[in-house]
Amino acid sequence: MHKIQAKGILNSGSGMNVYRGCSHGCIYCDARSDCYQMTHAFEDIEVKENAPELLEAALKAKRRRCMISTGAMCDPYLHAERELKITRQCLEIISKYGFGVTVLTKSDLIMRDIELLERINLTAKAVVQMTITTFDEELCRIVEPNVCGSARRAEVLCEMKNRGIPTVVWLTPLLPFINDTEENVRGIVRLCAEAGVFGIITFGMGMTLRSGDREYFYAQLDRFFPGLKARYISTYGNAYELVSPNAPRLWKCFDEECEKFGIESDPSRIFAYLREFPEAEQLSLF
Repeated sequence: MHKIQAKGILNSGSGMNVYRGCSHGCIYCDARSDCYQMTHAFEDIEVKENAPELLEAALKAKRRRCMISTGAMCDPYLHAERELKITRQCLEIISKYGFGVTVLTKSDLIMRDIELLERINLTAKAVVQMTITTFDEELCRIVEPNVCGSARRAEVLCEMKNRGIPTVVWLTPLLPFINDTEENVRGIVRLCAEAGVFGIITFGMGMTLRSGDREYFYAQLDRFFPGLKARYISTYGNAYELVSPNAPRLWKCFDEECEKFGIESDPSRIFAYLREFPEAEQLSLF
């Protein structure tokens, strides 16, 4: 871990990442890709220690309140967050200035801040997003080794529901020949139904690989799934998009299950919901 003084914190879409790199160890992580031009080891977490100050200045300068998002490129609840509490400080600032927030994570450390998220949701809007890729706990420990399992993430979603905090699940990626099964898709959707999630985001029944990410992923295949790398290479070559051979059946299964349980599955509508700030309700409170 190393600390830096960042020059800015919010991008043009009001998104932020207070860390760079990751300690979760997911074998498929796209953030390892060379295109992101990371100049330090991926596990050597870069900490933007002045993120709270930058965020407060940015929110003071905004003419209208909006949703602030975090987690798109780096999980805001890495192991370092337990001690540093930078994400928590940022949530406190978001609450102070009456903005909304949407947080994407795999970690149950977010439970530490549930009362703060509840407070934001009462005065503006808070949405918790969690990635769940596999219904199989043993497989989860292999593909996402350094973070809580899927069952625990489901418990977190249920606790958020109990507090009135809306949730969204990312069902991505589905790794060809590993977790691209109807059983897995149905299991995750039904877990989401029990947790009362608003929507499930999936961009395709498969995964993506590019330089940097591909080499790490293949090394983990050699470690945990001997012989499978050769099947990937023969099936996909150096393709960026690796669509599961089961994609048509998986899409049918996914659509049927989401419709059955009344879960939103259209990414455009889910993203619109995530961006939507309840301005009318806010004005009545101030």
